[in-house]
Formats: sequence, structure tokens, C-alpha cells
Amino acid sequence: MHKSIVVLCAIAGASLVSLSLAAAAENAMMPGATMKPAPVAASDRKLIASAMTAAPRSVAAIATIVVMSADGTMRTIRQGTGSFTCMPDNPTTPGPDPMCMDRFAMEWVQAWATHKMPTPGRVGFIYMLAGGTDASNTDPYATAPSATNHWIKTGSHVMVVGADAGYYHSYPRSADPNTAMPYVMWAGTPYQHTMIPVK
Repeated sequence: MHKSIVVLCAIAGASLVSLSLAAAAENAMMPGATMKPAPVAASDRKLIASAMTAAPRSVAAIATIVVMSADGTMRTIRQGTGSFTCMPDNPTTPGPDPMCMDRFAMEWVQAWATHKMPTPGRVGFIYMLAGGTDASNTDPYATAPSATNHWIKTGSHVMVVGADAGYYHSYPRSADPNTAMPYVMWAGTPYQHTMIPVK
């Protein structure tokens, strides 16, 4: 019974949204009519501001802003016109970690978040100019420091993800790298990537 009510509510909601969009489109076609963007909730404004700190202003200003849930699904809070998608800081991590990704990097992040294999040969680029939270340099899914998971702290950086394995052999692959120089994080895993400091 409960599932039926949920489904009916979803169908009704979708119908109302469709009718509203149709009415808005009809009004927009009337002479002199203008469409106003939907108001942004205060909580979403904070998320947008956080996400925009990840990339240069010129990139962030036209980026799409999304929030990822624990199961890897996305909610778009601002549709952009650029080629990058930005995500705000994750409040459950120790420090700031907003990021802005191009299309292939977005696919890579979704694969990592859902424990799936990234598609080979799709090289992506990620900005993390606000820095990265403390994290393990060897375990992609570590949630806290341990004696063996090589917890590190990173400052402002960019990342190259999804490259062929041979590419990563051109950079230091130490478990405890010098984070002031380019190095490989999560070396030898499907999610290995280069970390390139920019400050």
C-alpha cells in the first residue's frame, strides 16, 4: 500500500511538473514575456559557493553544480553551460574538498564512488584548488588513518585520471610521497591518478 501511494504521488508530481513547464513555455512565447529562473534555496546557494571554490572563476562560473549522495546518484542544483561539473565540499570529511571535473573525470568519479571499473582510455581532468581532505594515499576507500594506509594531506592541486597504466610510471608512486611535487595516488588500483600541486 505504501509503495502504491509513493508511485501515485510520483506520477502526480511528474504530471504537475509537465503542466507547469508547458505553461511556462507557452507564456515565454508570448510577446514581451520573460522567464525568470527558479529561486535557489539558501542551502543550495551555500553548496554552489563551496563548489565554485574548486576551479578558476572562469570555469566555475559556467559549470554545472551537482551534489552526490552516498549511493553515487547525483542531484543537479545549478545547470551550467560549460564543460565542467563541480561538487561542493563533503561535510563528512575532515577538511575542504570541493572539486570540478570534465566529462570523463565525472565518469571516473562515479565509477570510484560506486566501486565500478572506470572505462579505459578516457582521460579526465579535475580541479581541486581549495585543497583535498586528509586521505589515504594507498586505499581508495579508507575512511580514517591507520598504521598502514599512509594518510596524507594535500593542498591546492589538479588531477589527471583515467590514463593508461604506463602513464603513471612516469611519476613517483611512493606510498608516502612528497606532496609538493606531482605524484601518483592509489597507485596500482583501478583508480590511480596523478596529483599535481599548483601552489
